[in-house]
Amino acid sequence: MNGQAPFSRELALRIGLAAHALPDTDAKRLLSVLTDCIGLPITEEKIADLSLKKLKTAKTGEFIDFDDALLAQALNILKGVQQSNDDSWETLSYQDGDMPGSVRIAVASNDGLNVDGHFGAAQQFMIFQVSADEIRLIYVRDTDIPAGLIVDDKNLYRAELIQDCQVLYIASVGGPAAAKIVKLGIHPIKLEAPEPIADVLEQLQSVLAGTPPPWLAKVMGIGAADRFRFEREATG
Repeated sequence: MNGQAPFSRELALRIGLAAHALPDTDAKRLLSVLTDCIGLPITEEKIADLSLKKLKTAKTGEFIDFDDALLAQALNILKGVQQSNDDSWETLSYQDGDMPGSVRIAVASNDGLNVDGHFGAAQQFMIFQVSADEIRLIYVRDTDIPAGLIVDDKNLYRAELIQDCQVLYIASVGGPAAAKIVKLGIHPIKLEAPEPIADVLEQLQSVLAGTPPPWLAKVMGIGAADRFRFEREATG
């Protein structure tokens, strides 16, 4: 795109998720509207100043027939305005590079406190960035399909909501859904019973600080030689 520098990973993800929230809209369509209303280059700063009215009337009213609530949801996603439903977790900002050696974790939760969600029925995915010494809740993604959006495969829709994550903690998941999750490069971990999110993530921190399995070490950015060492240690 002429005049457009490469998007950061976070902004590219938000654009994709915002497009996903609008009927019959892909990232290309949303980008064309954004280009018309804020011009190139599209930046975090320009998006932060974008109003609902300007988005709705851009490109000769491309989104004029969309419900205001739907557009507001998409605009909030674009701006990264996502709040936790529970006061025990505060949503914090995150930029690539803030937490070296960290992994991104999705948690299927209904109450915002426990890993208690079935993949196909959980009310939300709580997205955490986790390193050996820090845990940040960075997003809370509602799993409700926006009104007017036609989804042929609900499980694929849900998997795509967390496609930036490396690990998913869930209470249960069916075989076909698990296959879609794995195909996107996400490692699903099913718990035997609901557990507090804080406990689960603290257990993960212990693994990150110790001898992570080779697949997890690779996600953490650990070099091949050290991954081989971990594999030897794990097998004795």
